[in-house]
Amino acid sequence: MSGYVMGIDNGSQSTKVAIYDFGGNEVAFGSFQLRETLSPEPGVVIHPDDDLWNSVYGAIKNCLANFMGNPKEIVGIGLCTIRCCRVLLKEDGHLAYPVISWMDSRLNKPYEHFDDQVKYVTSTSGYLGFRLTGEFKDTAANYEVHWPLDRETLDWSRDEEVFKACGLTREMVFDLVKPGEKLGNLRPELADEFGFNHDIPVIATANDKAVEALGSGMKDEGTIMISLGTFISAMLLRNEYKENACNFFPTLACIPFKYVYESNGIRRGMWTVSWFKKLIGEELVIEAKKLGVSEEEYLNRKAQNVPVGSEGLITILDWLSTPTEPYRKGLMIGFDQRHTKFHIYRSILEAIAFNIKNNIDDMLAEINASINNIVVIGGGSKSDVMMQIIADLFGLPVHRRAGNSSACLGAVICVCQYLKIYKDFDEAIDKMVKTEKTFLPIQKNHELYNQVNDTVVKNVRKYTDEILKLTFPIFN
Repeated sequence: MSGYVMGIDNGSQSTKVAIYDFGGNEVAFGSFQLRETLSPEPGVVIHPDDDLWNSVYGAIKNCLANFMGNPKEIVGIGLCTIRCCRVLLKEDGHLAYPVISWMDSRLNKPYEHFDDQVKYVTSTSGYLGFRLTGEFKDTAANYEVHWPLDRETLDWSRDEEVFKACGLTREMVFDLVKPGEKLGNLRPELADEFGFNHDIPVIATANDKAVEALGSGMKDEGTIMISLGTFISAMLLRNEYKENACNFFPTLACIPFKYVYESNGIRRGMWTVSWFKKLIGEELVIEAKKLGVSEEEYLNRKAQNVPVGSEGLITILDWLSTPTEPYRKGLMIGFDQRHTKFHIYRSILEAIAFNIKNNIDDMLAEINASINNIVVIGGGSKSDVMMQIIADLFGLPVHRRAGNSSACLGAVICVCQYLKIYKDFDEAIDKMVKTEKTFLPIQKNHELYNQVNDTVVKNVRKYTDEILKLTFPIFN
């Protein structure tokens, strides 16, 4: 079979769409920014209007505008979306309420039915799949907490009490398919608008982190994937589910009946970089424009000139506190006259690395495992300075994959599975996933980072938590 495949990666800050040939070579890319989420009251975080669909539609259009081939040669679409959201739909499949973000505190408990116009309760992949196909189907691998899923069958539980405990009935949820199976054909009106054939299928994937893991090329137990996005976490591929895990979350993989173990994460991880960019403001825009580079690239170039360890400026990441520790806030300690805004930026990158390293170590200790390779994906992986920080801290080779989105590539691997381009997921990974660059650790930096981590980073909250507990009632 000849042709191209399209992958959709609907994330928390933007939707990315890429078109690939069957060798995994990216031939076109487009993206579309999401609007800022809204928080009309404490604990509530929603996406405005129909922003998720608008971003998917806009990203597809932008990608096709960069595609030099014939859209009719695109033979399948893989759909990957933000996980851990809740979408409430009317009987006609359209929104009864704005999409509820994964950051919303209401998602810490089962669904409660208050609005009679809500006919369906689904995920982002269910909703966006409906907008693309008109079918009430969704991937089983995007349902985890507070959903009545049977992991043994990757279908809904047949126990009414399980549904009841989740605040749902069978009539309120979509039918399920597995990753690599068909959600439906693209709506004819969309196929006409995009220039596709009418029989083009839309294929199910999994939760976005699991799709990233697939697209990053994870195949063996000694490799770990770090995803540097709005939510930063790390994943290991395993064959068994682990009950009662303490330092990680076992989640459904994008390969049916396999699992990824996901470390504790950093909420608002790379968002912290966006926050800092806004803090600098117009000066950053002007200076980057003078050099003809992006704002991130300008900051990264400046950060490379800052000594390892940011000359004693240490950041502790807590830009979004958890319900169990609401008093925790972000910290920067160790300021003196040497420090500039670029020290602050590098210190934020180092803080991200320290945090994910310690989370990974906790996960590995719990399952008595070790790693020998690291793959880093997501927007943060485009930063050479960030990649070198991670290599130095871990003391391991760190690989950056080619392409703009591992989740887009993971989505098209699912399409290739459906189309039987390759015999299985493993062969598709071998043929389609490519490494752009590998970063090797520098021993003296490794030693310094581990000294800072062991003496300061791992111990600082024992002292700062007590102070923050006192300030919390004053300012909240």
